[in-house]
Amino acid sequence: MIGGLDAQTLVLGLFVFLARVTDVSLGTIRTISTVQGRTRTAFLLGFAEVSIWLFVIAAIIADVRSKPVLWIFYALGFSTGNVVGILLERRLAFGHVVVRIFSRRKGAELAGAVRRAGHPVTTFEGSGGEGPVTEVCIACRRRDLHTILSTANRIEPGAFHVIEFAGTVSRLTRPLLHPPTGWRAIFKKK
Repeated sequence: MIGGLDAQTLVLGLFVFLARVTDVSLGTIRTISTVQGRTRTAFLLGFAEVSIWLFVIAAIIADVRSKPVLWIFYALGFSTGNVVGILLERRLAFGHVVVRIFSRRKGAELAGAVRRAGHPVTTFEGSGGEGPVTEVCIACRRRDLHTILSTANRIEPGAFHVIEFAGTVSRLTRPLLHPPTGWRAIFKKK
């Protein structure tokens, strides 16, 4: 026993910590899914989240008064779960965004490069504080955002851009990918 923390309490504490990280991470993704109108995803994640939470509460409720260190594991799991959920959601990159890139010199080249990558692009001519600009407007999946911004930065480093979350997109073309191979090809056959 180290500092009043016996092996059984440590194992239970680690279980509580990991379970809270899992359920809070699911809750973070569920909240974002709810905002984006993904009802089935939100339903399934909510069910899993609450099931894990109830299981954790049932496991510690009898022992929490006699072993207050479990509160610490519970709170650390909650806090860590928020961070893990945000990082996981960024990796999953659900939803769509509208990217507006304001180019002073290479708007046509930028628009062409993004179009060749398979994304729909609309351009607008305008005037900024330092003269004429071309606004390159792109609606895309969030997971394609990094590629688009890398292309923009390669063509015109430092070009000003704005990213807006799109609630609903009526029609979106996905970038063309290499033909599917292996097990993926089975699902793509007509």
